[in-house]
Amino acid sequence: MPKPGSKDASPDDVLSDAELKALCPRAIVRSFAKNTVVVSEGDRTDSLYIIVSGRVRIYVSDDQGKEMILNQAGAGEYFGEMVIDAEPRSASVMTLEPTRFLVVPKEDFAAFLAKSPEFALHLIRKLIRRVRGLTHDIKSLALMDVYGRVARMLLELAVEREGALVIEDRPTQQEMANRVGASREMISRILTELAAGGYIEVARDRITIARALPRAW
Repeated sequence: MPKPGSKDASPDDVLSDAELKALCPRAIVRSFAKNTVVVSEGDRTDSLYIIVSGRVRIYVSDDQGKEMILNQAGAGEYFGEMVIDAEPRSASVMTLEPTRFLVVPKEDFAAFLAKSPEFALHLIRKLIRRVRGLTHDIKSLALMDVYGRVARMLLELAVEREGALVIEDRPTQQEMANRVGASREMISRILTELAAGGYIEVARDRITIARALPRAW
């Protein structure tokens, strides 16, 4: 089975070997190039998407094109599980690199869910985790200043590498801005000041957190 591709994936985000095997006979394979919109917010919900290889970002946007990134997902993870309520898509999904999917039609997924209580529990746990995460995000947007949201984002994206916290595949400043609900200019300013203070080291493809980030800025 593919290994999870997003840094903050939990076991409840990733299908087990048995679950993947059970869903495969019902699925068709689809491949998309980098920067392709796979599903759009408001589209008719008709399928579950399982990521075989590659990575995607999940986001919402308004009529003016302003975006808010909700999450990223990689191999072994899936999206579109809210297909069971037949409501329109609640978010858009775009590939970050060439990506291959197993696409399971709504009717087949509903039948599989009805016969698989263990997977149903898995899905409930994932949705609970998502609700908790969104509640935390709303709290951050309402109660934290921009710096607090940036510092939280950096720590969430970082993984430990040889004793240091490193953000690999560094997102662009615009992607960071979309993720925390701020302007690109504000992100640039905060990163520049953190680097000048010796808190972070910014390279072309990564950010290293050199020492504990200050509680406030």
